[in-house]
Amino acid sequence: MKKSTTGLLIGSALVVGLSGCASSASQSSGQASASSSDRSWYQHPAVCGLAGGLIGGSIGYATSSSSDEESGAATGAAAGAAIGGLLCADRTPEPVAPQCPSYGEVPAGVAVDAQGCPLDSDGDGVPDYRDQCPGTPAGVEVNANGCPLDSDNDGVPDYRDQCPNTPAGVEVNALGCPDSVVLQDVNFEFDSAQLTPNAQSVLNGVAERLVSNPDVRVSIEGHTDSRGSDEYNKNLSQERAQSVASYLASRGVEANRMRAVGYGEERPIASNETEEGRFQNRRVELDEWN
Repeated sequence: MKKSTTGLLIGSALVVGLSGCASSASQSSGQASASSSDRSWYQHPAVCGLAGGLIGGSIGYATSSSSDEESGAATGAAAGAAIGGLLCADRTPEPVAPQCPSYGEVPAGVAVDAQGCPLDSDGDGVPDYRDQCPGTPAGVEVNANGCPLDSDNDGVPDYRDQCPNTPAGVEVNALGCPDSVVLQDVNFEFDSAQLTPNAQSVLNGVAERLVSNPDVRVSIEGHTDSRGSDEYNKNLSQERAQSVASYLASRGVEANRMRAVGYGEERPIASNETEEGRFQNRRVELDEWN
């Protein structure tokens, strides 16, 4: 009877002691910022396991028969150690990986989305509160301030610049060019206004930059060499300029932003006495139309 009473008292101690240990561990698990090293020594799983082993062994000894005291104590110790360790195990949840890029410390009051990320309305990778150029078109490469790249620093961003390699300090127009620009490799079938496939490929890039520059109007100017009559060359140059304008319109450039002008052989840029010179004179130029 005496051993049973002792077992009951020790069992109560086990329940109270380990429950308190578990309660402390549970409370500390709710504090995500606290590490396991901040827990009190008596909350450590090893300490709880040792305590559980001692108490469990005592219960096993107290409740066993006289002939089986050692076996009961060993079994109680093992069970108590396991239960104590489990009750006091650290249940602090694993940190959740962030679902958005790291923007550093976000100032108070900054608007965020459902994941807690700062808003980036134009999707350029620079959050709105840091973006100095909001509304950048999709796909345009930007710098750390969220502004489109301007490789030649002429004030016209690359995605609009028809002359992307202007020398430093040279004044440019709205197209990013010092003057009118010759559309290199924009050629036509022989004695025709039909664009070659290569010319169409070049004009695709021209059209993209014009579409991205909706406030600019352009003059498309056709030129020929001196072979043939003046009237014939004037008509052919007009047809070729119009052919370019029509192709650009088919790629999204508004027709009312373009005018086509044929100058024939009036404005040569090289000698018409050589094949190379005549080749240079057969050209289409793009200029700002005010």
